[in-house]
Amino acid sequence: MAGENADLVNSEAAFQEHRVTARAGLQATFAYLSRTENEAAVSLLIPALDSPHGAVRLGALRSLLERRSLAGQREILSRLHLLDERWKAIIAEHRASMSHALRDAILDGSPQLCANGCRAALWFREYDLLPALINALEDEGNPNASLAAETVLALVDLFCSDFAEERQQEKTDHPYRDWTLLRTRLTECLERSVERFSRHKRREVLQAFLMLAGHDNPSLRQILLDPLDSRYLTVIDELTHSRHAEVLRLILDCLEDPNAPSAMLALMAHRSDSQFVKLLLERVGDKPSPFVAHNLGRIGNVAWLHDPHTLINELDHAGQQSLVRLVMASSMNRLESFKTIAHLIVKGQAGARRAAVAALAEFHGAEANQLALKALSDDDEEVQASAIRQLRDRGIPGAISILLDMVSSPSEKIRQAACDSLDEFKFPRFLASFDMLDEDVRGTTGKLVRKIDPSSVPLLREEARSPSRRRRIRALQMASAMQAVSEISDQALQLLDDEDHLVRLEAAKALGQCHTMEVYAALARAADDRSLTVREAALTSLEQISKSSPAIALLSDAAQRAQTEEQPHA
Repeated sequence: MAGENADLVNSEAAFQEHRVTARAGLQATFAYLSRTENEAAVSLLIPALDSPHGAVRLGALRSLLERRSLAGQREILSRLHLLDERWKAIIAEHRASMSHALRDAILDGSPQLCANGCRAALWFREYDLLPALINALEDEGNPNASLAAETVLALVDLFCSDFAEERQQEKTDHPYRDWTLLRTRLTECLERSVERFSRHKRREVLQAFLMLAGHDNPSLRQILLDPLDSRYLTVIDELTHSRHAEVLRLILDCLEDPNAPSAMLALMAHRSDSQFVKLLLERVGDKPSPFVAHNLGRIGNVAWLHDPHTLINELDHAGQQSLVRLVMASSMNRLESFKTIAHLIVKGQAGARRAAVAALAEFHGAEANQLALKALSDDDEEVQASAIRQLRDRGIPGAISILLDMVSSPSEKIRQAACDSLDEFKFPRFLASFDMLDEDVRGTTGKLVRKIDPSSVPLLREEARSPSRRRRIRALQMASAMQAVSEISDQALQLLDDEDHLVRLEAAKALGQCHTMEVYAALARAADDRSLTVREAALTSLEQISKSSPAIALLSDAAQRAQTEEQPHA
């Protein structure tokens, strides 16, 4: 038994040694066939590609690739659809030397070889093969012209993806360094084929051209400026329906073009797919540039705004805000503009409602007035504030009453908006017109000024400190009209001792509104003033305080008597 096991071990070892020897011999053979200058080696290697033995097939593949034989490369390409991923990886390592074979395969009349050539062009991203593909698709007698056209479109699409990625991050391991230059070359190649469009009628060429062309491309501009051009309708149709990112970029770039073709702007207004609309509104943005605003003004009709508002409701708040700017900047029918603004005021998101209410200021009439009043009850304070600022200009009945109510709002934004709308009730204007007002008007207006203008009391204090006698007197009169004497009572008490008897007179009159013991006592002293008019005014104010606040009068009189009784003891 032990002897049998030993024989088995020896046999296995011999077998493994034989395999190693055979493999080494095979490798040596293929190494020789790779190096020899005898072209007969190619005739030996090509049949080996179909060997039943994987190692032979693989060795033949490597040898043919290393020899860079055009015939060998052709045979490899003819089998490309049958190869597995391992073989494809080996071919990819030698792709730089296969450009001529690929070009020949693309131009070959054999359907399978051409299909494999096109497949390899996409697989290797051989952008330099674009001219060969265009030659193939333009050849009327080429049975593979349609396949070549499809490959042109697919290859340009791959380039656009790679170019976009290149713009986001700089690459150092790709064979193409200057992507912009490459794009220019590819565009020029397609441009020449576009010029021959009337002959070949290959729509894919136009599609690929639009994916690469800039908005200022001379050929594209020539087409768009001439509706009689045989390519015009096809280009417009592609621009209208294409969802490709680069085509959308091409269209939207025209917004920044000061000389954008009218056809392109009309197309922007016509497209209603949500992807494009959202990108368009992103371009409009928060504050359109002068060029964008100029081109929006050339848009006279936005087709998708005539449909139900489903698309508008799908927009986010930034999109809806931009829509307001688009509508207001365009030259579309004012009634249609108003409908969009009205919809956003009622159903828009908060930011859109703010923008829409601000835009409402440009619309007048009963419906616009109703929207402004409706906005007063909006949940958003800024929406309410914007509507408040429009009430006076709209001539809405009862606007002042509404504004006066808003002055007492707990919201600072709403209060400020109401105060801004009641400009005639600001202290500077009241001061400027005070001397010309009747007594009754002074009182009515003064109360409103005090309520509306928070700066009125500080400004009143400044007037009371003026070196001008006239201004001090007027400050006291204004304080009385505004019923704000108690808020400047310290200054009024000082003026009660002013050297000018007319100032003391106004101070005595004004202090009748202050119901404090300090004021009552000061007025009591003023009742002995050397000026008769001051004494009379002080007595009148004392009487006024006694009627309104008898307790203060009693306490003040009692304090005065106590002080008088203590004086003899002193």
